[in-house]
Amino acid sequence: MTSLPTPQVMRFSSALPYWISLIVVPVTVTAALYGGWAIALIPLASWGLFSLLDALAGLNTANEDPETPEPALFWYKLVTIVWLPIQVCLLIWLLWYVPRADHLSTWEAIAVFFGMGVASGTVGINFSHELMHQKSRLERAMSELLLASVLYGHFRSEHLRVHHLYVCTPRDPVTARYNEGFHRFYPRVLWQCLVSSFQAERAMLARRGLPVWHRTNPFWRYLVAEAGFVALAMAISGWAGLGLFLVQAGVAIWQLELVNYVEHYGLTRRHLGNGKYEHVLPRHSWNAAHKASNWLLINLQRHSDHHYKPDRRYPLLQTYGEADAPQLPYGYAGMTAIAMIPPLWKRIMNRRVRAWRKRHYPDIQDWKPYNKALNPLPR
Repeated sequence: MTSLPTPQVMRFSSALPYWISLIVVPVTVTAALYGGWAIALIPLASWGLFSLLDALAGLNTANEDPETPEPALFWYKLVTIVWLPIQVCLLIWLLWYVPRADHLSTWEAIAVFFGMGVASGTVGINFSHELMHQKSRLERAMSELLLASVLYGHFRSEHLRVHHLYVCTPRDPVTARYNEGFHRFYPRVLWQCLVSSFQAERAMLARRGLPVWHRTNPFWRYLVAEAGFVALAMAISGWAGLGLFLVQAGVAIWQLELVNYVEHYGLTRRHLGNGKYEHVLPRHSWNAAHKASNWLLINLQRHSDHHYKPDRRYPLLQTYGEADAPQLPYGYAGMTAIAMIPPLWKRIMNRRVRAWRKRHYPDIQDWKPYNKALNPLPR
């Protein structure tokens, strides 16, 4: 007589689709080993493959029980935990191998590290986002190391201390305003996120009566960890290693900010006066129920529920319908590609933003104050 599987074993099969994100590892290794045409496999296996799978696999509007106990989520949690050593080992190997590979031209070497940046941005930073919201000190430390590997440690402070508090208001740098193209958004957000995250940590220290240079300022941890990765790249392959490392870091940051651009484009919370805004609601995030993109991005597209319950594990995030939360026409994989072409993006999204405004805020006739350049500095 065959015994029934335990709940943990039963959940292993349902967790398997989320492990598909690890496909970027053998693909990146293949690109480095063979060069040439194989380098094209990296973007094809991320953007192309998952956009195609979205069209084939359709939508997933089912919700797991949000009260599911932690032990039952073991296989879901494991993929986010094992990624740090996998990414670091892959990065170290590439830093050693690529500069010494005679079959790779300079441009092919750069292209391989472009692919590494796609991996560390699409998967690494996304997993870091999941880990930074958890209560475990180990998971939070792993999140910081993943961000340090792409020289973007301050994203943790910006995300936790600024974005979740001020999303869809002028105080949040990463809320893209209506009609703001990505190529204007990107340089703005790089600077404003650094400034706003530093100011947020300085304000927290001030409330405790501590100076900004106090050892508990997390920016010291960010700088030390990032310096460690820079030194590692130099130690492995000198200036060539550093240059290639910076390529992957830049691509990873670009990938992150593309997603940030999509998540709240044109959405705003009602201003109540005296610098106060309404509470964050499901309507203040763009969502997508596309199955394959949610496998790759571990349900990041269920973004409204993430803002409602930030520490909720990704498999338990709930999906919302059109009545409660605005829906994207394609998954994040497709939408980020469209965002790189502002006229196309605006043609697809601006009418959706206008419809959203008419539906949820029909009494607001003048939207000009909501369209002003975002300013993260406290007034």
